[in-house]
Amino acid sequence: MMAVFLGVDGGGSGCRAAIADAGGRVLGRGSAGPANVSTDMAGALENLRAAVTAAAAEAGVGGSDLAECPAHLGIAGVLRADQALAVAQGLGLPRARVTDDRTTQLRGALGKDDGALVALGTGTIIGVQRAGRVRFAGGWGLVLSDEASGGWLGLRALSLTLEARDGLSLASDLTTRLDQALHGPAGIVAFAARATPADFAAHAPDVIAAADTGDAVAVRLMREGAAYIARTLRALGHAAGEPLCLTGGVGPAYRDFLPAELGAACIKPRGSALDGALSLAREA
Repeated sequence: MMAVFLGVDGGGSGCRAAIADAGGRVLGRGSAGPANVSTDMAGALENLRAAVTAAAAEAGVGGSDLAECPAHLGIAGVLRADQALAVAQGLGLPRARVTDDRTTQLRGALGKDDGALVALGTGTIIGVQRAGRVRFAGGWGLVLSDEASGGWLGLRALSLTLEARDGLSLASDLTTRLDQALHGPAGIVAFAARATPADFAAHAPDVIAAADTGDAVAVRLMREGAAYIARTLRALGHAAGEPLCLTGGVGPAYRDFLPAELGAACIKPRGSALDGALSLAREA
């Protein structure tokens, strides 16, 4: 059996797996549903197993060979060593290194170069890499953090919709549409009571589209998110002119709302979080 490496990217919206040879050629891919081990360990393992199994089948890699191959798994919600161990054992991958998905996102976007990553999808990842050292801030989940993310945009839009209903702030086309779509305050409260971060994030495209038309509430939210991004990058030591990657389904939408020097520093990411996972697996 030739040398192969397994990389996995698991996030709140879905997970992906890939198996590549020593030259980096991808031999097999697989994908499945959400994989956040902090919010749903059992569901995450089920989806991760499906993605890895599909990638192995396409690559023609058997179970015993898969168990022995070096692997790196970047999984949302991995905050403790026991969670990482549970993932490796649950998937039957004793040689796997399991980290949170921030590590693989950063490596995929920047390689080993200095710079910063702002990855905004359902959740938030903001990190700075310099001389091989990495620092992250925020991204502690929607209940406590995840500012600027898709989940945060959706949640804040609904909150301001209720404020507009109460006469505490101005309404806009965005708040009116959300009010109607969810059947008023009672519907909004019922939705929020059962909503996952991904459910809130489903409203983020509406906010972004409304901001493009100049909707006052949507623009306010995008500016709030951009201010958080800028403040966090400063706290992490991002220097003027250093490269900045805006990634994820929401990240690129903030470019025009950032301070000019940050917007000018934006570059295209080198690759994806899955590319980062494969790169780290090869290093193992």
